Amino acid sequence: MDFFKPSLEQGLMVLAGTSSWQKVLLFFGVWLVLWLPLALPLSWVLKWRPFQPLTPQKKLIFLASLYGLVPLVLWGATAVEGISAQTYGLKLTLSPGPPPPLVQFLGSMGETIAQGFLLAVLGLIVIFSVESLGGWVKWNREKLKNSREILLPIFAVALLIGGIEEAIFRGFLWSVFKSDRGLFVATLISSLLFALSHLIWEQKDTLPQLPGLFLMGLILVLARWVAPDQTIGLAWGLHSGWIWGLTCLDTAELMTYSTERGQWFTGWQGKPLAGVGGLFCLLFTGLVLGKFAFF
Repeated sequence: MDFFKPSLEQGLMVLAGTSSWQKVLLFFGVWLVLWLPLALPLSWVLKWRPFQPLTPQKKLIFLASLYGLVPLVLWGATAVEGISAQTYGLKLTLSPGPPPPLVQFLGSMGETIAQGFLLAVLGLIVIFSVESLGGWVKWNREKLKNSREILLPIFAVALLIGGIEEAIFRGFLWSVFKSDRGLFVATLISSLLFALSHLIWEQKDTLPQLPGLFLMGLILVLARWVAPDQTIGLAWGLHSGWIWGLTCLDTAELMTYSTERGQWFTGWQGKPLAGVGGLFCLLFTGLVLGKFAFF
């Protein structure tokens, strides 16, 4: 171990002088290198080629292989920089023995995650209630019974996706840019990268949603900023709640959007973030979070 100590110290000194952009590029570069050995065989098995549209099932498989590496890359980043996970908004209070580490991890931020999740669902209820009153959506109540079996699986997926993306964008990216560029620039850059990252999987449907995705990134940064424990828990819950609510409605086909009118409010081709309603939902959430920040 003494043999490696000088080189490790030299590496830490070099990294300390590295700019935020270099750290971010290094993070994503390592992540990509680790993912390629998984992505290439998956592409062959799933018979997918770059720039081809992905079915929801294939996209979920690719996401699972990609996002599953994030804890390892984040751990490497904290180890190399010699910082705690708390710097990236991750509150870890793990101890040996039961309960399992995952349960301990969720429990350490469980309260704020639950608060964010409930706030997200409340916002969706408000917006879809307005759309119902406006006659812009039609509810398929006969499919309500069949939707119960998908609630828990989609909740698990939403929790994982929301947590991983928050750890990346409001955890690592925002923290790195904030320490180097300040709060304002960090918020803008992390939110812009968050919006643009959605173009990787889908381009045509994502383009109209870019302003909404950018605003969503800003709201999630606000959630990280106002969180009482200074973790990503509140943002994690919000993100997961939005994914869960919208995916459940879409998968169970519980509602049908009007194709004749109201798309300006409900969203272009049924994409909430491409309409006024989705933007209002985000602004409503922002106002609620702002109350905790300024009052």
